[in-house]
Amino acid sequence: MIDKAARLWATKTKNDEWWSSFVTAPLGIVANYWAVDIPSLTPNRITALSFAVAVAATFCILTGGSGWFLVAAILIHLSHILDCMDGQMARYRKVSSPVGSYFDRLTDQVQVTLWFGAAGYAAYAQSLSVVPVFLVLIGIAFYGLRGYVKYVALEIETAHDPDYPAKIARLERKDPVAGLGFGVVANVRWFLKEQPKLFAFDEGVFVFMLSAALIFDQLTPMLWIFAASQVFWGTFKSWQRGRNLDANHKLSIQK
Repeated sequence: MIDKAARLWATKTKNDEWWSSFVTAPLGIVANYWAVDIPSLTPNRITALSFAVAVAATFCILTGGSGWFLVAAILIHLSHILDCMDGQMARYRKVSSPVGSYFDRLTDQVQVTLWFGAAGYAAYAQSLSVVPVFLVLIGIAFYGLRGYVKYVALEIETAHDPDYPAKIARLERKDPVAGLGFGVVANVRWFLKEQPKLFAFDEGVFVFMLSAALIFDQLTPMLWIFAASQVFWGTFKSWQRGRNLDANHKLSIQK
């Protein structure tokens, strides 16, 4: 029992997002303790189920009303737990695949668009102001920009150096510093170090932020935070990756 739990914990992404790191990913491991032994449950099917739950949450937001907002908040969390489970299961069973990773990331991007698009509509229906709609458009555009510049930079770097992705993977590889067998102090230290990730405003933060806004019916203030954070990070990441490309190019010329 302990050995299985330890092997499942080892499947947790080492550099997880903020809310994923200490809430949804651990809950995914708990659920996977039983799920990994069910042959009919595959990582890709869990990904599909996660997306279906995300779509259901979207319809709940569009329906509106405090009751449906609460259901949507629960479904958003359930979707994200399932989203953590698929990768954990694939690593536990050693069946990870490029297609599975692609499917997972594609659905992640689409569901963020669906959730915030629905939140923008719900905020518009409440206030009859188009401001929430523009906030959603800006936020989604700059959130997409973050991913776009990442893969454009990766494509350019790989064209110059085919070994570049492998080098980046080695740099990003991290040994576990917390979990089973690490003791209370190590786990508390890890927990505290995870908290600054809140300001990264990535998908894990969206799950917490959007759910809280639905529960307390504060959609428009949340959308202002969403739009402002994505404008900042989209602009900063674009500048940062451009600067890194320039620096790497100059370095290769000097060699």
